[in-house]
Amino acid sequence: MRTYIGHQQAISVEDFVELAIGTPVELWLGAEGETDEERAARLDAARDILADPEYRSLPDDVARIAVEVIEAHAPELFNVVPLGRLAGRRRASRKGAAA
Repeated sequence: MRTYIGHQQAISVEDFVELAIGTPVELWLGAEGETDEERAARLDAARDILADPEYRSLPDDVARIAVEVIEAHAPELFNVVPLGRLAGRRRASRKGAAA
């Protein structure tokens, strides 16, 4: 099965994320072994992108995508219990402690 974002094919997870947010992931996360000068240039470019009105919603879009991925894959990615279930357990244990 092939995945396309617009007219571009996403072959890897990195391709999918880059096409979904419109910028390379390395721009935001950096690259292993980058120099101080490369980091400064990368951060400068990131600031320019965030200042562009076309990318005004980028932080919200990235946060939304991150939440969707975490919600869909939390059991595989993290050893967590969803908050809704945990909150219910805490309420029940508090009621038992108060009785």
